[in-house]
Formats: sequence, structure tokens, C-alpha cells
Amino acid sequence: MKFEKTPGWLDWYSGPTKPRFKLPAGAIDAHCHVFGPGEEFPYAPERKYTPCDASKHQLYALRDHLGFSRNVVVQATCHGSDNRAMVDALVNSNGKARGIATIKRSISDAELQELHDSGVRGVRFNFVKRLVDFTPKDELMEIAARIAPLGWHIVIYFEAVDLPELWDFFTALPTTVVVDHMGRPDVTKPVDGPEFQLFVKLMREYPNIWSKVTCPERLSVNGKPALNGEQNAYQDVVPFAKHLVEQFPDRVIWGTDWPHPNLKNHMPDDGLLVDWIPHIATTAEAQKKLLVDNPMRLYWPEEVK
Repeated sequence: MKFEKTPGWLDWYSGPTKPRFKLPAGAIDAHCHVFGPGEEFPYAPERKYTPCDASKHQLYALRDHLGFSRNVVVQATCHGSDNRAMVDALVNSNGKARGIATIKRSISDAELQELHDSGVRGVRFNFVKRLVDFTPKDELMEIAARIAPLGWHIVIYFEAVDLPELWDFFTALPTTVVVDHMGRPDVTKPVDGPEFQLFVKLMREYPNIWSKVTCPERLSVNGKPALNGEQNAYQDVVPFAKHLVEQFPDRVIWGTDWPHPNLKNHMPDDGLLVDWIPHIATTAEAQKKLLVDNPMRLYWPEEVK
């Protein structure tokens, strides 16, 4: 089946630089996606966008180029609750990938077990209205209760302005909860301002809540960075991510977000994204926790001594 890419959608950058920052041994890209390819894994009829294809082979080639050892593949909204592309990436990873699925309440226990056996370790709840249609909270809570016995966690994606109305739901979830992209803070506002500090309060008061300190290319308002050598990109996002890494060193993880869904202003160089890491995790100890220890506890706990 042929799919026409959404107008304005940028293809992922095919010539990433080799990072200057040397990743610690065993580093994990804990947030990335696969798209299709559409002819093999059709995009969902209810999708809000049609992406470029981004295959498992291309993802794992990027993993090796950047120096990561493993990946966590997050179900993309363009595939809806059809997890086949993501699962295919997991089962063809030689044990080097785990996954986050999107599921509906109609899923059977046998289907949940099949996802677990393939390497899925969590589900994603998306509250970004421009990307998905609203799912009733009672359905999401039912799903949360069903995955808890599997040891899975919940990934939540929302925007900072919506946190007050979502607070009670998030704090009632019965599992570990991982927030995508720091809750998408407005980086033109101060780190110590009320909006971002509400998110900090959420993490401080609820020790089951973690954060991905990810997507500076999505949050920055500094404009398009130069490719191939620009080492100071996305500096306006650094104070937010650095604050979380320092305040909650055992509950932060990082990932590329490749192939960078729905970006329209510029497509980042993934090598430069890796070089952004030491700006937010400034010591070898913090870098190892962020990139190795923390994601291993979440996704490969059976290997953690």
C-alpha cells in the first residue's frame, strides 16, 4: 500500500555526525520509534499524520553509528494500537530492544502475554490533543490495572499547560510512570517558575514518577541549529533537563526520539543530540545513571544485579 507523506513533514537526517561525546558502555537509547515501512506495516486509518518510512534496519544502523548498545522502541501514534511494526523491531533486535505499546481495553490476556514475550514492557497514554483522539480515563485506568501484574510501566505524553487537570489521574496510576520529554515545558519561562515547578513537585511528591529528559530539538525556541559541527545547539533547554537530572538522578532516562515525528522547522543531527548529553548530565556518574543504570532497571531488570 502506498502512503503519501503529510505535506511539510521532514525526512529524518540521513548523515548524522559521529558524536564527540563517548557514551558509557551499555548506553541505551530509551526513546525512539519505527515508522512502517508503510508497504509492510500500514499506517492506521485514524492517524493524524502520515510520516516518512523509518525502518528497524535504519534505526539499528543509527544505534551502532552513535555508539548505543540497546534501544527502547515506543509505539508511534501513526500506527495507532497496531503494534506490529514495533514488535517486529523488537523480535529482530537480537535481544537489544524493548518496547512500549499502545493498547485498547479489548486486548485479551493472551495478547498481552504475547506482547510481553516479544519484549514490551509498558504502555503509552497520549494526552496531546493534536496527535490523538481522547481516550476515556476509566478505560486507561482499566488498562493500567491489567498491565501492573506484568511489571510494566506507563509512559505519559502531555503538554505542561495541561498538567493541573491531569494531576489527579497521573497520581492515581498504580505503576511506575515515565513522563515523555519533561512534560513539554515552555522553555521561554523560568525553570523556577510555577509551570515547571509544578512538574518538579509531581516528581518530588510521587517517587513512582520518572522523566525522559529528551527532545531539546522539539522544545527549543532558539531556531534551527547548524548541522555538522554545531556544539551549542538547544542551550535554552539545558537548564530544565539539568535540573531534573540533578534533582532526580535515579529517575531520569534519555533517548534520541529518532526519527523525530512531526517536526517541521528543522530535522536534527542525532550525533549533535548525543553531544548535548554532557550539558545536562555533567559527571560520569550522572551520565551512567541516565544512560545505563536507570533504563536497565526499567527495561532489563532481570540483568540488574
